Amino acid sequence: MSLDAPRLALTDVVDVLERRPVLASEVAFAGRVWDVRSDTIDLGDAGTVVREYVAHPGAVAVIALREDRGEPEVLLIRQYRHPVGAQDWELPAGLLDVPGEDPVEAARRELAEETDLQADTWEQLISITTSPGGLDEVITIFVATDLSDVAEGERFEREHEEAGMPTGWVPLSVAVQAALAGQVRNAPMILGVLALSARRTPPAN
Repeated sequence: MSLDAPRLALTDVVDVLERRPVLASEVAFAGRVWDVRSDTIDLGDAGTVVREYVAHPGAVAVIALREDRGEPEVLLIRQYRHPVGAQDWELPAGLLDVPGEDPVEAARRELAEETDLQADTWEQLISITTSPGGLDEVITIFVATDLSDVAEGERFEREHEEAGMPTGWVPLSVAVQAALAGQVRNAPMILGVLALSARRTPPAN
């Protein structure tokens, strides 16, 4: 372990998607959007354990990217998030709460509903597990380009926390600076802009 651990190559650093046998499972708490489950898990030689976690439907987030004004810019929205008591600067995002819906279609829907934008080109950037020790949520982040406005009569009427959300175009380099300076805390926004910036930066010789 520690200093004696082996050096890993790129091909080694791949998550193993393999669920251990679940001997029993029950809903400890049923919520409006997600539940808390209690599972009894067989870990083989390590024995049997009980783990409680939030069962989440998953989500998507969108980096709306424009480059028509020189420097690449991304669209951020600011939304009140009660659990953390803050108005977060975020990417447009939403739940995978339509059964059988393809994640990219959910991303199209959320972009239109939250920003009145549509995009002709979509690319999956990264998928992240936000808190794998207690939450099974997976967020898939997409990059949307070739943007245009949704027609006036087809726009979604926002309500509750989404009503009157501030929005703004931010240079990608500024979004990265804000993330690294600790000015923002929203994980999908931070990881999304850092991943996009890294992907667009040519590798060093």
